[in-house]
Amino acid sequence: MTAPPGGGAAPGGGAPHRVERSAKRVRAMLGGRVVADTLHPRLVWELPYYPTYYLPAADVRTDLVPAGAVQVPTAEQLRGLVRLDWDAMEAWFEEDEQVFTHPRSPYTRVDILDSSRHVQVEVSGVTVADSTRPRVLFETGLPPRFYLPKLDLRLDLLEPSDKVTHCPYKGQARYWSVRAGAAVHPDLAWSYPTPLPESQRIAGLVTFYDEKVDVYLDGVRQDRPDSPFS
Repeated sequence: MTAPPGGGAAPGGGAPHRVERSAKRVRAMLGGRVVADTLHPRLVWELPYYPTYYLPAADVRTDLVPAGAVQVPTAEQLRGLVRLDWDAMEAWFEEDEQVFTHPRSPYTRVDILDSSRHVQVEVSGVTVADSTRPRVLFETGLPPRFYLPKLDLRLDLLEPSDKVTHCPYKGQARYWSVRAGAAVHPDLAWSYPTPLPESQRIAGLVTFYDEKVDVYLDGVRQDRPDSPFS
């Protein structure tokens, strides 16, 4: 899943929530060339949800980066650092592994557990999923997600979407809209066909935005969670 909606304050527009050193080698590429290569990156939380990288200015080839993609902060604790616009780069690497969407937070953990809880998902009063064999994904700071086998879904009500997102912990997700009642509800369900190694146990399973559907656990309707994706 992508980072939550909403952008962080512009660099220098106020003190960040948190700043800390990272021990990872970080590189950014643009135009087929390495434009940043540092052993001394900073993880900076401009928003509480996820960090971004600030890099020592001396480790960035600013002559190879469009001016609009380089931002210089004024906060004292960020002096001597610059931020490269993540999406303006072709690729980012932590050590020799490519990372997507944003840097991995050292405070985020993903656990995937087998469960025998009875999960039912309704959209506009129509049951679109009914399963007693979910895998529950617990990700720090987010509500649990119930990943369900496709055999337990009303696949006739799911329509493939063009939407694709990336998660630095799980990989690339593809989405479905749900046709229920008299409407098509866009991008309510998603799956990771080929997740990253640490999330292989949800490969091919499907989950829903609990923030936007009605979920029953063991027959009890759940409150819709309040999350960055609400």
